[in-house]
Order: sequence, then C-alpha cells, then structure tokens
Amino acid sequence: MAKNVKRVVLAYSGGLDTSVIMKWLIEEYGCEVVAFCADIGQGAEVDEVKKKAINTGASKVYVKDLREEFVKDFVFPMLRAGAAYEGTYLLGTSIARPLIAKAQMEIAQKEKACCVSHGSTGKGNDQVRFELTYYSINPHIKVIAPWREWKMKGRAELVHYATLHGIPVPVTKSKPYSSDRNLFHISFEGGILEDPWAEPPEDMYVLTVSPQKAPDKPAYAEIGFKNGDPVSVNGKTLSPASLLKRLNELGGEHGVGRVDMVESRYVGMKSRGVYETPGGTILHSARRAVESLTMDRELMHLRDGMITRYAELVYNGYWYSPERTALQALVDTATAGVTGIARVKLYKGGVYVAGRKAEKSLYHPDFATFEEDTVYDQKDAEGFIKINALRLKIRSMVEMAGKKSAKK
Repeated sequence: MAKNVKRVVLAYSGGLDTSVIMKWLIEEYGCEVVAFCADIGQGAEVDEVKKKAINTGASKVYVKDLREEFVKDFVFPMLRAGAAYEGTYLLGTSIARPLIAKAQMEIAQKEKACCVSHGSTGKGNDQVRFELTYYSINPHIKVIAPWREWKMKGRAELVHYATLHGIPVPVTKSKPYSSDRNLFHISFEGGILEDPWAEPPEDMYVLTVSPQKAPDKPAYAEIGFKNGDPVSVNGKTLSPASLLKRLNELGGEHGVGRVDMVESRYVGMKSRGVYETPGGTILHSARRAVESLTMDRELMHLRDGMITRYAELVYNGYWYSPERTALQALVDTATAGVTGIARVKLYKGGVYVAGRKAEKSLYHPDFATFEEDTVYDQKDAEGFIKINALRLKIRSMVEMAGKKSAKK
C-alpha cells in the first residue's frame, strides 16, 4: 500500500499521538500529510495547532470552526434522546467523532487524497467511530491506523520517538494521563487513572471546581426550550454553542457534572474514564423537567425505552447508520412539543429542579388535586382496577387450582 500513498489527510489534534503519527507517516510512507483539526471547543490548544503541524512536517493545515454545527446537529439531537451510556456517561467524546470524521472526509475530497488517518489506538472505541463514518461516506477510502501497524506498544515508546524527532510532548510525569476536550465535556483516561480504586487528583479537573469549594450560596438559572432544544438562559436567547458555553461556566462554578466510571468498551474490555460535563448535566435535568409537563405519557415511555439502544449506537460509532436515523425520527417526533422553561438550582455539585412551566402544559391541577373536584369521579377507579387486574386474577386462579390438584 505504501507505494500507492501520495497524500494522506490526518485527523490532527497537536497531542502526542497525532504528532508522532504525522512524522511516522512521512517517514514510513514517504507521503504528503495534510493536517486537519476540527475546532469543537478545545479552547486554547487549537491556537497552536497550525504552527505545530507545520513544524512537524505537514504540507498543509486546515483548522475548521465546527462549534455551532457540533452543538446544533450532534449534541442537541443526542440530548433530545436523553442518551447516557450505561446510565452514566453523557457521550461527550463519542458524539464528537462522527463530526470530525465527516469534516475530515470533506478535506480528503477537496485535496484529492486517497487515504485518511487517525490517532486512535487498536484497543479503543475511537478507531471504530472514525472508520465507520469514513466508510459510510466513501466505501473506497483507504484508512491508515498507525497504532495497528507500527511496532510501538505504548505511550512510553511514543514519548521516546517524539523526543528523538524534536516533537514537544504534552504528557508529563506530573500529569500522567491523556485528556480529550470539546465544548460538551472533557475526558481523562490512562496513567494514574488505570487503577479504579485510586481517586482522581483534584488538580486534574479543568471545567469544574471541587463541590466542597463551590459557593455556599446556590445559583438559579432559567433555561428555555423550544421543541426539545434549549434556546435561552435567564431570558436571553443564545446560539447553540454560546448557550452550552454559558451553562458550562455556570455549572463549573458550582462543581456540577463530574463523573468517574468504569465503562464497557465496544471492543470488549472495560476502561476507567473520568469526565466533566457541566452544561450537559444541567440540560439533561432541565429538559426532563419541561418534558414532564409537555410530553404524552406513552410517547415519553416509548422514547425512554429507546435510550439504551440510542446511547449504544452513539458510543459504538453508528451515528450515520440507518437505525440511528430511524430512532432519531422517533425522538424528534416525541420531543416536538417540548416547549417551556425549567428553573434549576445549582449547589455543591448538584442540579435541582426548582420549577417548570409551559403554555401547552398537560398538567392540570383540577385533575390532579387531592381536594374536592368535579372532573374526576373516584368511583370510576374501581372498574379500572378490576379490568386491569383480570389477567392477574385468572393467573392466580389457575395456579391455585394446580396446587389443589397436586395435593390430590
């Protein structure tokens, strides 16, 4: 394959793995490497990407601002589905990969590159997420996955390689773990976190203060929703990216959104991950509050029954699969009427719903009240219960008859 590789588009972050990969591709394949970096809210690290890529050997560098698209077309649809992998992980890394891969393929087409490459290891989920997206867009694309090809076995060898080639190394003895950041979250894994009994060091966290050091006075925020999507904070209409950024700030100030879990990777092993998702944690609670007023019971239960499957599809990399698209259509139909405002209280790492309201609320005090009313005859409940108990009564009668026969 090496003889046929002329130009490769590399998904480049400027971190240890992709910096080493760029130099390795140039040396191993003798090819031209075009670096692509998606700005999805990594912060200051994006600023140095172009310079570092050129210094490492890239022939060209693309840095594309995808923050609004990331939140509007990827994060928000996932939030409408209520997705949380294994009930805990809010999928911050998982949901970013299909967007990065899609944009990378657009650059590959523009540059007429025959190959694309990524920095995912052969043990992780990201290799699947990237490559499933590549092939869904162009079934004939060639993929170079260095971690599955080279002889280097771990990051210690990568550090040695980087040192030999004069590549700056972001992983240090004081911070022996890797991180991945976007506008929705930041994740940490590896190094000292590989011991699931060890508590993460406090100085590791980036987006959130320690709940113990958070303000003693709670903060309130009102989040407005329209058809399932958040549109405003405290009465101010914001773009998707700006809204999430604001909630990240609010949540971070109060220690909201920390998760420490051991998860099941798609490739079969378990891994320990630590996450900070302040804005996403707030939005999950707020959206649920508005849904409780506006979503039909059976429609909500139908959507909720799909949460596990939807989350697995996102986690495993099937964003562009027909099944995820079909589930999304159901989710979007179910959440079409979720319009209203949720008031949440942020305090010492917790998010508490303090109120909710909606113009088209399905909640009516006249029906739910424990006081005297004229809209609900409590005697009707007797027939309702008897009809619903009929199958249980019949089953019990059959069981009782069987026991009598056994005694004879």
